[in-house]
Amino acid sequence: MKSIVTDKAPAAIGPYSQAIVAGGLLFCSGQIPLDPVSGELVVGTVEQETERVMENLRGVLEAAGTDFNHLVKTTIYLTDMADFTAVNQVYGQYFSTIKPARATVAVAALPRGARVEIEAVAELKN
Repeated sequence: MKSIVTDKAPAAIGPYSQAIVAGGLLFCSGQIPLDPVSGELVVGTVEQETERVMENLRGVLEAAGTDFNHLVKTTIYLTDMADFTAVNQVYGQYFSTIKPARATVAVAALPRGARVEIEAVAELKN
């Protein structure tokens, strides 16, 4: 088992790793729209929040030597299901032919007042 740490995504805001490699898979902790440099929440539209979340996720994937093409499963957490279509539009731009399995869940709240959080599992590149 190995912990992944990168400055291309926000530092963990609690007692957890940005990601863990185990058994040939990468388990990415949920990413919220925090700017990796300032550590502050991106304030803007839900589309802008989703883009920041996906770019944070990209940073973690790349630090582990993998990418969006190797995502196996994601879970999206939304504080408002009315944002589903907007989030889906941004999220979908990050994938080509094979898209990961996914669940989308409505939650009462997310850390730091975020509207979207995405966690992921990816296979490592050979």
